[in-house]
Amino acid sequence: MRRIHHSGPTAPERIAAVAGSAVPLRFVLEPGQTVDEAVALGMKASGCIGGFVAFEGGRCEPFRYVMPAASSDPRYAAWYSETFEPVGPVTIRRACAIVGVRDGKPFLHCHGIWDTSEGPRMGHMLAPVTTVSEPIVVKGIGFRDANFEAMPDPETNFTLFEPVRFAGANFMTSGVRMLLAKVRPNEDISLAIEKICLRHGIETAKIHGIGSLNGVRFVDGTQVDSYATEVSIRDGIVKSDGNQLVAQLAIDVVDMEGVISSGKLVRGDNPVCITFEIVVEENQG
Repeated sequence: MRRIHHSGPTAPERIAAVAGSAVPLRFVLEPGQTVDEAVALGMKASGCIGGFVAFEGGRCEPFRYVMPAASSDPRYAAWYSETFEPVGPVTIRRACAIVGVRDGKPFLHCHGIWDTSEGPRMGHMLAPVTTVSEPIVVKGIGFRDANFEAMPDPETNFTLFEPVRFAGANFMTSGVRMLLAKVRPNEDISLAIEKICLRHGIETAKIHGIGSLNGVRFVDGTQVDSYATEVSIRDGIVKSDGNQLVAQLAIDVVDMEGVISSGKLVRGDNPVCITFEIVVEENQG
């Protein structure tokens, strides 16, 4: 399987996951607010700080985003492109975000596909400088006793989300388990998710999340050769197949040239490039 070299020391633990009590989310991003401000208000009203949110439709103007790019600095295996600011309103086709905390403030890590005046584009939304111009309905999963917190990552030299559980939190569950998880570089994303579920005794689940992969191999034989990509999981599940767990992930991905691809991932041949952040939602019944 492909490997990417990072300049820092390799962390011994390649996956991390903590359990959290889930709160169903549904709120509206109001015009005139930046996306990160609007999401933070909706999370706060629900009594949550972190979690996962997804939104379809709605418009933003101005809208700013970046794509994956090569790095000129040897400390980083990959970097970001210049900032793109499409002319006119941008309609969000589909996007999702991991919501957590960075430097003591709410922070969004958001990937998605949007329609611009020049056609569809995909990348990493810059939520602090993207403004809602018409209402956007947001749905997702919030957490009150766990969160994603941005921390320095010595291996990649980035500041990345880590799943953490609040000390002294009272874990309440209605029987549906939720996990906040992270997968580190050079781990196949499907196998890592299977390992996370196995460790926590989860046999069937929905998988939500975003991250980056070092090239992509789809089950239909097509592939993306870019070593740095931006990815969002469009439809993800884990289920029991005989005596083993199997993850099935359908994704959207953009490469360093801005080419968008979609499809189902080959299990065992899609290694993480920088990081992948996951929310595992156990299926009832």
